[in-house]
Amino acid sequence: MRTKKFASLLLLVGLVGIVVWGCAGTSGSMLPASKPPAGVISPVITASFAADKGRYGDPIRIYLAAEQKDGAMEMIAVQVSQVGYGLYPSDWIRLKEGSRERFVGYLQWNTARGEFLPEGTRMSINISVLDRWGNESNKVVLPYEFVSGKSSSSVVPAPFDQADVPRLGYISILLRNGIKSEGRR
Repeated sequence: MRTKKFASLLLLVGLVGIVVWGCAGTSGSMLPASKPPAGVISPVITASFAADKGRYGDPIRIYLAAEQKDGAMEMIAVQVSQVGYGLYPSDWIRLKEGSRERFVGYLQWNTARGEFLPEGTRMSINISVLDRWGNESNKVVLPYEFVSGKSSSSVVPAPFDQADVPRLGYISILLRNGIKSEGRR
């Protein structure tokens, strides 16, 4: 009987130790962000462009230009709101080291990875840039609609019309058919 109690006590102490040790290892990520130095200005999206229509399955390129004098930009936040479905969870694209003060580039979204969406499906693509202190830039809202037939060939405006505009990253939001998924959310 004593052996069972002792074994139970050891098991309990071990479980408590694992929980405490596990939480201690993650507590640093739960601390609030440090305060920015005085005079830090939020990032600013200076230009954006995307075609407003395209065929389902064709990649969408979303062009962005942004800057922050302190060179503290860390990530791009993308959120999609689809008519008939609602809001998708935000997607976060980390900026590379050389893009933290200023960047001009595009995000690529391979829409064929989600469920098939019928012609006329509309959505709003909301984009902002955040710095390492959590300061958010101005928000850009780009409308988009899936259409059949040939994709429209939009003329890409400056500053995105250069041959060497880099890809900043991929948007990994998987689209859902709001009509088909209505009863399964």
